[in-house]
Amino acid sequence: MNLIFNLDIAHSYKNNSQKSRVITETWLGDNMYCPICGSPVLLQYKANMPVADFFCRECKSDFELKSRKRKSSKPQQVIPDGAYKTMIERITSMNNPHLFVMTYFNNCVNNLMLIPKFFFVPEIIIRRPPLKENARRAGWVGCNIDISCVPEDGKIFIINKGIVVPQNSVIDKYRRILSLQTDNLPKRSWLMDTMSCIDSISKEQFTLDDLYAFEKLLKVKHPANNFIKEKLRQQLQFLRDKGFIEFTSRGHYRKIRL
Repeated sequence: MNLIFNLDIAHSYKNNSQKSRVITETWLGDNMYCPICGSPVLLQYKANMPVADFFCRECKSDFELKSRKRKSSKPQQVIPDGAYKTMIERITSMNNPHLFVMTYFNNCVNNLMLIPKFFFVPEIIIRRPPLKENARRAGWVGCNIDISCVPEDGKIFIINKGIVVPQNSVIDKYRRILSLQTDNLPKRSWLMDTMSCIDSISKEQFTLDDLYAFEKLLKVKHPANNFIKEKLRQQLQFLRDKGFIEFTSRGHYRKIRL
């Protein structure tokens, strides 16, 4: 995988955002395999497709690419996206694509991450203020994707700080988390919240009380639920059965990382 951009392909473009889009999309098309099935080629949709940027002919998966120039070696956490209403509709109808998040600097890719589509919930889509009256698209409402709310298991690095992750490792990680897929948005939301709370616990081994410390926060996110602790125990059992945590003794658990 060549991490250096081919700048010549954008020579005819004058707009910097167009140049960046063409350069990064061409790089992905030239270098990226399908992280879902391992097919060596991803094909690009025609420009301005409303659904996605790339697709895999073998497994029929769709992918969207979001890229940004960034000097820091850390991946960006808030990603500008398109129309808020469209994004929410895509998530709630379960037809959103998988997301590639790329950062680059000095014409070289330093991070590329895959976020599977089943890790998206409406809560991570942040509504931006409407464009002002003097704007060309006055009243238009965009959104940002806050990937800091995505659990760590839902962030699969393909390139990490300039280092290419082996392809078999990427595909293995995807196949492992595929067992968490659900089309039920409330269930997905609770699962993502529980996993994020577990991520926030700095210890590899944790207790029920460590997780119960997030009860007030979760009550704010799920005000209609009066059984937060019971819901957390339910999610722990699910994550244990799927092999993401290990039950060590009564009220004690250990994180399992691939």
